[in-house]
Amino acid sequence: MLSLHTNSAALSAQNSISKTQQSLSTSMTRLSTGFRINSAMDDAAGLQIATRLKAQTSGMAMAMRNTQNATSMIQTADGALGETVNILVRMKDLSTQAADGSATDKDKTAMQAEFDTLSAELSNIVGNTSFGGAKLMNKVATATEIGNAAANAAGKLAVVNTAATGTDALETAALGTLTTAQGTFTGAPTGANGIALATAQDAYKLAQTNNLAAKAASASATAYSAAATASAGGTNGKFAAALSFQIGASTTETMGVDLSSQLTAMHTALGAATGEYNSFGAPIAAPGTELTLAGSASTTIDKLQTAIDAVGSTRSALGAAGNRLDHVATNLANVSTNTAGATGRIMDTDFATESSNMTASQMLLQAGTAMLKQSNSMSSMVMSLLQ
Repeated sequence: MLSLHTNSAALSAQNSISKTQQSLSTSMTRLSTGFRINSAMDDAAGLQIATRLKAQTSGMAMAMRNTQNATSMIQTADGALGETVNILVRMKDLSTQAADGSATDKDKTAMQAEFDTLSAELSNIVGNTSFGGAKLMNKVATATEIGNAAANAAGKLAVVNTAATGTDALETAALGTLTTAQGTFTGAPTGANGIALATAQDAYKLAQTNNLAAKAASASATAYSAAATASAGGTNGKFAAALSFQIGASTTETMGVDLSSQLTAMHTALGAATGEYNSFGAPIAAPGTELTLAGSASTTIDKLQTAIDAVGSTRSALGAAGNRLDHVATNLANVSTNTAGATGRIMDTDFATESSNMTASQMLLQAGTAMLKQSNSMSSMVMSLLQ
């Protein structure tokens, strides 16, 4: 119908141009952001699905970091126990050597000195190995251990501080004897005076040596007692209780590791093998006698073998947990990759399709604009009918 008041063709052209502009705007937004869904209105259901998938992917990424940290912690403990085995093997070699009848008392004393040093390092490794500032395998001192340490320290101090029988008094007495011997002659020591002087000198040196040894033993026992007391105020290592690793994006995806029984058995076996061992990382309280007492070296061999087996059992459990974490990490990487791909198929723009849509919208916009111009000139045709 040809009308002055209503131009239906122009209205249709305007409506078409409006739709084309909206489509062009959508295509340009998708191409500029790279996302097919830029608001909930673009695809309400797709956005809800993609959001859930994105949250799962993010959770799995954090779970992968968790597994890597857990693996590193397990590897730290395993490496420490590996060195512990090396130390125990050397201690077993020393025990085997000391048990042989050809070893003299001096030989056994030298072997015991090395044995004590290795015992101290055992305590240091097991008691102080940590990951991220947290100790892994230590066990705090019990009330019995604290009491024994305190009694040991008190006994050592009593030996040093008792004037009548203490080493200070003996050293002072020996020095007095030496001074007296030196005052009996003015020239070179000869005869009985010389013998007395030499004897006094030897006695003084021995007393001095014994005094220094007693004071060192006292200091060691006191330090051990203080360490045991301080340990009681701390906490047991990470592996002393059951652990739960978060290995997924949901609360149900956890992995439990419980090495408490193996660790307790290991501490017991190490303590039985060497009396200088402690589970809280303190230096030894006093020299041991595992290799110097008659028949003790032979029995120590079997105790050390038991300790080696106990450490091996703990390492085996650690290795099994570490292997499972490796499988968990591999599976998480696979699931995360596929989930991210699914999210991308929902959210990401298909540039080929959107480029075509944009081109088509641009051409339609140009055509619509031209037709709007033509439709606006139709009202002038009315005048031709009135002439």
